[in-house]
Amino acid sequence: MSLYNIFNVAGSGMSAQSVRLNTTASNIANADSVSSNTEETYRARHPVFAAELQQAIGGQTKGMGVQVKGIVQSDKPLTREHAPDHPLADTDGFIYKSNVNVVEEMANMISASRSYQMNVQVADSAKTMLMQTLRLGK
Repeated sequence: MSLYNIFNVAGSGMSAQSVRLNTTASNIANADSVSSNTEETYRARHPVFAAELQQAIGGQTKGMGVQVKGIVQSDKPLTREHAPDHPLADTDGFIYKSNVNVVEEMANMISASRSYQMNVQVADSAKTMLMQTLRLGK
């Protein structure tokens, strides 16, 4: 694998983790949202990743990056709470709360942040090695 290709792989990893951090932040921001029906209630969202294998001429592997395939909503059930005095309560006195688990989201945020940081370190190490290789020619 070329040192130049490492930048593409690390860059795709940073981009994917950025999407993961953004969806996690959105989930945490909407964790306490309430609605009067299940259709309007915020549901947790999660990115879906896939490995992106690029073939070089001659069938050799250049490197594997990551690709964001999409963002899906969680199918965990919503929390239904009886609160007849709440302004958003339905006719039966129920409100519906988001299915976001803040503890899971914080763990997800820490993991995404560390993965992003590791990709930055890989790119920085590749840059350092490339600069040292160029100095050898002097």
